[in-house]
Amino acid sequence: MLALPRQTDAEAARDFHVKSWPHLQRWFPPVPADVDALSYWQDHINKAQDAYAQGIALRLWMLPNAAPDKVIGSIGFSQIFRGPFCNCVLGYQIAPEYEGQGLMREALEASIRYMFIEQKLHRIAANYRPENARSGRLLSRLGFRIDGFAKNYLFIDGDWRDHVLTSLTNDAFSPEWLSVK
Repeated sequence: MLALPRQTDAEAARDFHVKSWPHLQRWFPPVPADVDALSYWQDHINKAQDAYAQGIALRLWMLPNAAPDKVIGSIGFSQIFRGPFCNCVLGYQIAPEYEGQGLMREALEASIRYMFIEQKLHRIAANYRPENARSGRLLSRLGFRIDGFAKNYLFIDGDWRDHVLTSLTNDAFSPEWLSVK
C-alpha cells in the first residue's frame, strides 16, 4: 500500500530509517544528528503534510498489506513546479530485505500515474549515482530516459558524487493543465 504520512506512522518511519540506514546511507546526503529521535519523525511528518497541502511536495510511505503499521519504504516527489515547467523530482528508498521483489516498481508505477493524471505534471526527473546500477535499471524499466550526466552533483557519503540525470514525460499532458494550481 501507499499512504500519505500520518502521525501514527512516526515510530514505524523511525524504525524503518534506523534498520535500513546502514544499507541506504551510501546513497543519501548527510542526515541531521537527531534523525533517530521520534520527535524528528513527528516533525518530518508535519512538514510532509504541510508541503503536500501547499502542492510543493508529496511523500508516500510504502506499507505491506499484511502489516499496514510497518513502513518498508518511501517515495518522494519534491520541488513540484506548476506553470510552463510542470515538473518535479523523484526520490525513493526501500528496506534492503524488500529489494528485488518488484515492490518498488509497482509503487513507482502507481505513484507516477498519480502525479501525471491527478497532479497533472508534464515531467518527473530522477537522478542516480552511476554505481547504483539497480536504480538505473529500475528507472529505465519505468521509461525514464537519460538526459545527461552531472559531475559532483550532490554531497553524499562524505564527498561530492556524480549523478546520471533522467526524466520521464507525460505523453497525455494537456495544455489546459497549465492553469491548474
